[in-house]
Amino acid sequence: MTGKTTKADAQAASAGRLFRIRGLVYAVSDAAVIAWRNVIKIKRVPDVLVFVLISPIMFVLLFAFVFGNSINIPGGSYREFLIAGIFAQTVVFGATFTGAGLAEDIQKGIINRFRALPMSRSALLVGRTVSDVVYNALSLLIMALTGLVVGWGISSSVLDAAAGFALLLVFAYAFSWVMAYVGLLVPSVEVINNASFMVTMPLTFVANTFVPAENLPPVLRTFALWNPVSAVTQATRELFGNIPPGSAPPDAWPLQHPVLYTMLWAVLLIAVFAPLAVHRYRTSGRRS
Repeated sequence: MTGKTTKADAQAASAGRLFRIRGLVYAVSDAAVIAWRNVIKIKRVPDVLVFVLISPIMFVLLFAFVFGNSINIPGGSYREFLIAGIFAQTVVFGATFTGAGLAEDIQKGIINRFRALPMSRSALLVGRTVSDVVYNALSLLIMALTGLVVGWGISSSVLDAAAGFALLLVFAYAFSWVMAYVGLLVPSVEVINNASFMVTMPLTFVANTFVPAENLPPVLRTFALWNPVSAVTQATRELFGNIPPGSAPPDAWPLQHPVLYTMLWAVLLIAVFAPLAVHRYRTSGRRS
């Protein structure tokens, strides 16, 4: 009797594992389909094309030529100082594309169509956030090429440079989950644009992105030193070899360990907002 029970339990456990593996495979497949749907959208929607390919070029050219000769970086080049900040700003702004895309899909009723299909509940959000990593990678490539034209350069090794780009994409992916959750909360694309603006502007401008944090007033300086955007910017500058020789080391712990601090923020954002976004997607009803 005991032997039969044990054998039946083992068969049930094996069947359970097989069911979970099959479910995971289906979820990954569904997410890949959604990601591909969003990626090929760039060919048909001019707004996406402008946001991904044109805006990064404008950011680099405007900041390089407007501020390039006005701000002094002791011992270094402002354009080298600047590019890492523009990279960080662009990937943070790019995260708002996730929220806007979800809000648009809700408005058009596409979300309800997906809910009616036999697909993983998390596939829509995973596919959306992954496709936005592709957009951010394209934007970074365009900005890097433009930066090389205006005088930016990489003074570190290939591996360090690759780590810098990878860190930017990891942070962008984590931040896109924040905007995914917000996109599922708001009623329209216009609201997500305004709401995200109020979050992304302080994060990207009260930081060391465009001017050294040490030059800011005391209150803003404290915020900038602990701002995760400052950390990802500092980490990128270090990995690209864009820190001027002889520069004084930062006083604040986040900027002394910028890679670690950025990764901690990335893990925290995903751990908090990914479950919130999936729960919101599962429980929200039709809003159109």
